[in-house]
Amino acid sequence: VIDLVHGATVGVQTIWVPAAAMRPTSANGCASIDDIVTSANQPDMQVLDFDKDADEHAQFQIMFPKSWNLGTIDYQVVWAGIAATTGVAWFLEGVAVSDNDSIDVAYGTAVKSQDDAQGAVEEVLVSPAATVTIGGTPADNDLCFFRIYRDVSDSDDDMAGDARLLGVRILFTTDAENDA
Repeated sequence: VIDLVHGATVGVQTIWVPAAAMRPTSANGCASIDDIVTSANQPDMQVLDFDKDADEHAQFQIMFPKSWNLGTIDYQVVWAGIAATTGVAWFLEGVAVSDNDSIDVAYGTAVKSQDDAQGAVEEVLVSPAATVTIGGTPADNDLCFFRIYRDVSDSDDDMAGDARLLGVRILFTTDAENDA
């Protein structure tokens, strides 16, 4: 007899959304995905650049597992910038859309995650976690639309150069072992 023991899967889970899985929005979009070479035979960065002079946006979608508790999510922005100790104000907003419902709906409230601990151009920077309530009353099997943006008019956004988005880490809570 084989007795399989595993750790609980109920609790906080993570979804990584790389910049390559995002698209600039059609209105006020960020730059298109770009490959940035660091040095020969070193990792390249796939980034979406967000300008310092105007608010720019990107979007992505997630269909969470049925085991998601339908509650708030946390997010962290993974990015790179210029060599400075100034900051970037990132915002994320989301909305859930059910089967046979219109996608033409407003996002929920945008929530800021500000980060400014830079020291060199090619550093990986991870913003503090921020909690987002997804608009539209999430339900099982909903498609959740997200929009991330840099708000250059925010008092915490004072970096005088492009912010390079590498991706977004989404943390959500499950309340079941599986999606059965």
